[in-house]
Amino acid sequence: MTYTDHRHVFDVLVIGSGAAGLTVALSVADHAKVAILSKDVLDSGSTRWAQGGIAAVLDNDDSVKAHMQDTMNAGAGLCNYSAVRHTVENGKKAIDWLIEQQVKFSKGEDNDYHLTKEGGHSHRRIIHAADATGAAVSEALVQQAKLHPNISVLEHRMALDLITCEKFNLPGKGVVGAYVYNADADQVETFRARSVVVASGGASKAYLYTSNPDGTSGDGIAMAWRAGCRVANMEFNQFHPTCLYHPQAKSFLITEAVRGEGGHLKLPNGERFMHRFDDRLELAPRDIVARAIDHEMKRLGADCLYLDISHKPKAFILEHFPTIYQRCLEFGIDMSQQPIPVVPAAHYTCGGIVTDQFGRTDVSNLYAVGEAAHTGLHGANRLASNSLLECIVYGQSAAKHILSQLKNAQDIPFAPDWDESQVKDSDEEVVISHNWDELRRFMWDYVGIVRTNKRLLRAKHRVDLLRQEITEFYSNYKVTSDLLELRNLVEVADLIIRCSILRKESRGLHYSLSHPDLLPVAYDTVLTPT
Repeated sequence: MTYTDHRHVFDVLVIGSGAAGLTVALSVADHAKVAILSKDVLDSGSTRWAQGGIAAVLDNDDSVKAHMQDTMNAGAGLCNYSAVRHTVENGKKAIDWLIEQQVKFSKGEDNDYHLTKEGGHSHRRIIHAADATGAAVSEALVQQAKLHPNISVLEHRMALDLITCEKFNLPGKGVVGAYVYNADADQVETFRARSVVVASGGASKAYLYTSNPDGTSGDGIAMAWRAGCRVANMEFNQFHPTCLYHPQAKSFLITEAVRGEGGHLKLPNGERFMHRFDDRLELAPRDIVARAIDHEMKRLGADCLYLDISHKPKAFILEHFPTIYQRCLEFGIDMSQQPIPVVPAAHYTCGGIVTDQFGRTDVSNLYAVGEAAHTGLHGANRLASNSLLECIVYGQSAAKHILSQLKNAQDIPFAPDWDESQVKDSDEEVVISHNWDELRRFMWDYVGIVRTNKRLLRAKHRVDLLRQEITEFYSNYKVTSDLLELRNLVEVADLIIRCSILRKESRGLHYSLSHPDLLPVAYDTVLTPT
């Protein structure tokens, strides 16, 4: 089968439809023809599930210096100072832009925007839309993208691999497009573009328990790695301390702000325990809180612990946490009367594709923004509510650079169509589901919140065997969404394991019983494709 009728040409191809990708698209669309690819529907990514808010210096009592210091303290010595400064200094500008895009943030009684406080922050600086900030941001940006005449929104499209001049001996250098699987038509399309932006999110689906939606399988990180980009600090997987524990509650996060507004973590017997781990109690950074919960669960053999804010007035809870209140109620939990059962879950990928201040990667014309990128902002642990801020700030920076390059862009060389003449339909889908389950389970058991040398080497052995099986399967059968995600997951799992093995200390989100001490000099773990 040929795909001559399924070729697309754009100035900018954005892979991913979350806050980062939409920011790039909207920021270049007045001067460029843009395509946005979404694996599912347009608002299906992680952005819409972000509850707490966006950190920015918006109050006179706060300062850029204080926000920078809080970010670097959380990052455990690994934050890139320039990246932190660039992000924080552009915070207010990013919020102003979101307000221009019709994001409706919550206001207080004085009609000023209400600011809340979260773990690791020294000031109230979290602007939010009740407890559904991500949904408010996603809905506003999606609406703007759909209305823009220069933006083409393409749903149920999964980027399969990047097309580079070097791989196909094309004139020029760098990336010139991507092969994209159209799930609706069950065929692979060829997209050509002058600039390609990876904004496909993180890799938390590599773990058995995660707060993220199904699509966070590290696709962009894996594709960029295969295309020749360096990847850094993949060992720093943030585990959110409080995911709702209920058999039917798939991936539902209990926002940091519940603790920020006075929620208490408790053992099954109702006893508080955070005082044994950190003087900041429930407002300690996420890695400390997650390890504390993990420790107490293992010590007691408990399936979950509890987050209790029932001592606050019901009106207060309904005003600040309407979404969480309603969701818990659906499972028979009235958070105004009883504690919420919680467990830690994989939440955020702090490492990713190495980029500069403009989102540029090691491959010409290829940019990475959002959770897929490693800008250096988060260091060894992301400060709460800095993620959406990074999406907007770096999305705008990347857009600025893309527009400067488009002025002198050359014609896009033609790439060969996708060739599947040597493959056939699979009659063994069970292989995919079995490998998917095995991968996510051993990542949780061996490369989770607490690690050891022995566990990591065991995981490396397993991932090497799985990679062989999956590569053979990929070579012989037609692509499907599940197969593509599995191929990417085994790639990013391997990167996480390799980075974890290389780090001979405990720092931030990487905690190893084999190397419990902190080394005197902080360093990034950078992997380079061979």
